[in-house]
Amino acid sequence: MSTSLLYHAFGIRGYTYVRTDYHHGQVFFTIRQNVDALRCSACGARDVVSRGHTERCFKTLPIGGKPVNLVFPIPRVGCVACGVIRQVELGFADHRRSYNHAFERYALDLLHHMTIQDVAEHLNVGWDLVKDIQKRDLSRRFARPKLKHLRQIAIDEISIGKGHRYLTVVLDLQSGAAVFVGDGKGAEALDPFWRRLQRSGARIEAVAIDMSAAYIEAVSTHLPDAAIVFDHFHVIKLFNDKLSDLRRDLYREATDKLHKEVLKGTRWLLLKNPDNLNPDRKERERLQEALRLNQPLATAYYMKEELRLLWSLTDKDKAEAFLADWINRATVSGIRMLMKFAKTLAAHRTGILAYYDYPISTGPLEGTNNKIKTMKRQAYGFRDIEFFKLRILAIHETKYALVG
Repeated sequence: MSTSLLYHAFGIRGYTYVRTDYHHGQVFFTIRQNVDALRCSACGARDVVSRGHTERCFKTLPIGGKPVNLVFPIPRVGCVACGVIRQVELGFADHRRSYNHAFERYALDLLHHMTIQDVAEHLNVGWDLVKDIQKRDLSRRFARPKLKHLRQIAIDEISIGKGHRYLTVVLDLQSGAAVFVGDGKGAEALDPFWRRLQRSGARIEAVAIDMSAAYIEAVSTHLPDAAIVFDHFHVIKLFNDKLSDLRRDLYREATDKLHKEVLKGTRWLLLKNPDNLNPDRKERERLQEALRLNQPLATAYYMKEELRLLWSLTDKDKAEAFLADWINRATVSGIRMLMKFAKTLAAHRTGILAYYDYPISTGPLEGTNNKIKTMKRQAYGFRDIEFFKLRILAIHETKYALVG
């Protein structure tokens, strides 16, 4: 093996090859550094005096499936200029790691195509070493995303496990990248984000959120000039929850056995998009029968389907008139659920209509949430929460594809 091969094969430059040894199926290349190349690691001066050495072994790229190690007696020198006694700087590895830069790059390349466990088995190293390599790389690239360019963002919480464990995610709606992951949910989880955002000088134009009072107050306090856009999917979801409660109450109050039989099992039919009703199961007929026998349920159902049209109108003036008419009809319907929901919409009218100024939603964040769930399933969970958060910040670079 020649010294030039050290550079071309392993990226090691400025060192001389000494010998090759073979032990227990592994290859060991011993290298050394020329005396005239020694420098003080503190001030960079050339005038140094040898103070012995410490032999270290670094993992590097495998050859033919065999693990390869670099054995290097690291010189310890005393600097005549500054008086410091230290080991010299390594040009091919980090002092605190057991592998060189080439090994780290190779492991990161493999991680684009394989799991951490697969890479560890391929490189004949521990799982935790490969995870540490990936965590350090993610930390360098994603730990502190730049916020200055932010203009439109979405905020929502995601469930990360049993016991009501949550993370709050902020998504850049223009790039699709998560720019902040906070512990817990609610306004407190966003406090570190607001501090960083203020220092960045970003000018946020619009924020897509659900109708959570905590989020409304937090955004209004920290971004008073930004438009709050209530996500229309959450508005319809909230109505669907109320509709399910109404069906449950009607079932409980029904005295006629036929009414109970018809109402039973119609919950998902009420929540489904009419276009998705299955004709083979006669879902449309079952739904129509339930609505025919229960006037309050029918009124609420058709009001829900009409409300969905609010976000498909051509301009804000028409949407404002449509919403006002819907609220008035719900208020005089005599159905308590509709009357209460009309008050909710009236209180959040500005944020609902802001969609026509900034047509954004938390939909992209829901897509990111699905990616996060897929990542969790593939990893069988994450014990290191900081590593999990880094993976979320980098998830916009992740691609999931079927193999086969």
